[in-house]
Amino acid sequence: MKRKSLGHSPCPVARSLDSIGEWWSLLIVRDALMGKRRFGEFQQSLGAARNILAVRLRKLVACGILEKIPAPRGARQEYGLTDKGRELGMVLLALRLWGAKWLFAPEEREVLVDQASGETIGLELRTKDGRRVRSADLALAPRISHRVKAPSARA
Repeated sequence: MKRKSLGHSPCPVARSLDSIGEWWSLLIVRDALMGKRRFGEFQQSLGAARNILAVRLRKLVACGILEKIPAPRGARQEYGLTDKGRELGMVLLALRLWGAKWLFAPEEREVLVDQASGETIGLELRTKDGRRVRSADLALAPRISHRVKAPSARA
């Protein structure tokens, strides 16, 4: 059963998942962030069927997450991340940190560290002025365009 597209949903999470929420798509972005650029590199890394990989790559290009770029020394094209795609790195980093914490035993967990200092890396939310914000402190400020009016009753 094909799921309904959420492309016009007022919810940013639903709209984001509609664009990149598929398993293979996120793994393609992960591999692109790690330097993979060619179809064959993605296929070798992921083990995805050619047809599935081709469809996911086309969708990521259509969504503006990847772009096709000329390959050096060849007629083939490569895939490069756009700014939009590079920003997904933070989302994948958050997933990596969450997964390492909650889905692995302590002795299996990887730790993300700063290359220069060796300090452990984590993610946190901050206001524009730098104050740390906990998830429990968040609230959505609705925009007028996102409000839904109840249908008027006809008499």
